[in-house]
Amino acid sequence: MKKENLTEEQMIFQDAVRTFMDRECKPNNEQWEKDGIVSREVWLKAGENNFFGIDVPEEYGGMGIDDFRYNTILIEESVRAENPGFGHSVQNDLVVPYLIRHCNEEQKKRWLPKICSGETIGALAMTEPGGGSDLAAIKTTAKDMGDHYIVNGSKTFITNGLLSDLVIVACKTDSKNGAHGISLIVLERGMEGFERGNKLHKIGQLAQDTAELFFKDVKVPKDNLLGEEGKGFYYMMESLPKERLSIAAGSIAVIEFVLELTIQYCHERKAFGEKIGSFQNSKFKLAEMSTEAEIARTFYDQCVFELNDKKLTPEKAAMAKWWITELELKVVDQCLQLHGGYGYILEYPIAKAYVNSRVQTIYGGTTEIMKEIIGKSLGF
Repeated sequence: MKKENLTEEQMIFQDAVRTFMDRECKPNNEQWEKDGIVSREVWLKAGENNFFGIDVPEEYGGMGIDDFRYNTILIEESVRAENPGFGHSVQNDLVVPYLIRHCNEEQKKRWLPKICSGETIGALAMTEPGGGSDLAAIKTTAKDMGDHYIVNGSKTFITNGLLSDLVIVACKTDSKNGAHGISLIVLERGMEGFERGNKLHKIGQLAQDTAELFFKDVKVPKDNLLGEEGKGFYYMMESLPKERLSIAAGSIAVIEFVLELTIQYCHERKAFGEKIGSFQNSKFKLAEMSTEAEIARTFYDQCVFELNDKKLTPEKAAMAKWWITELELKVVDQCLQLHGGYGYILEYPIAKAYVNSRVQTIYGGTTEIMKEIIGKSLGF
């Protein structure tokens, strides 16, 4: 966020997050990438610092502050610390909103305090091996057995898939009713028949545990139904704008981060006796990217204020998601080019940004799906 768009309290929060990321995350990034997973210890430490459940009411362990600027700060500072693997945004921006909105009182007391403390790590399981954005076509089923459900099926590309203790799973409870037959059911670690696949080997974000989940005759109490039966598709559509804005937050943060790195590099690196930043091509590229970054930042911050005011539309969230993530790919690529051969070496942050960025235009809805949403809002 631009500093003028932050309150004094939020700037204090930003300093606290930056200190935490520099102390607890940055020194461990390399090891976490080798391990393919972030340690549970850092989740607990983040919980001790009140970095989870910012908008969760205080009686359930949160801060009781419904302001997405705090979520944005956490995402931006993770980028600055070169740490895309810590899945706090899944916890805060995907899982928590469902729990706040749709849990009954007993469920809130059961789940939210440990979510806020970092003792419980959450995940959201929508995507299946046979389909991504076509949520209405999911095949995972939850058969009503009276006082419980029997869940069968599988999910893939699940962030926090290995670490998660609580997973919100989109299931078909009525196979004959299309989108209106989808419900959200919470599965918990230790339930018999709930298995994790191996960590999926991605080209980037190596410390982020992304996995397949398998459900074979999992007995789930009716008490784990989230909200009303048959309302799952509506709940997912309702939550997607915040998820997409969360992804855009990471992208604008990366854009600003790599631009800062590249401008510094262009001041320090010399060729033919001159700073490479003094060459016309370099200056023009940096000028163009700086202009685009300013436009993206202004648009993103505006979307945050609209989200806070409950005025952010699905189509505007889609605009932010597709345009800022596509800009990220473009800027990272051009910044890598200005680094020359060093940009291809993984010891340089620009190289890691290149591989880590590629997924941004894919998850949370591809660029093409975002344009489809916008096109429909225009009457087509």
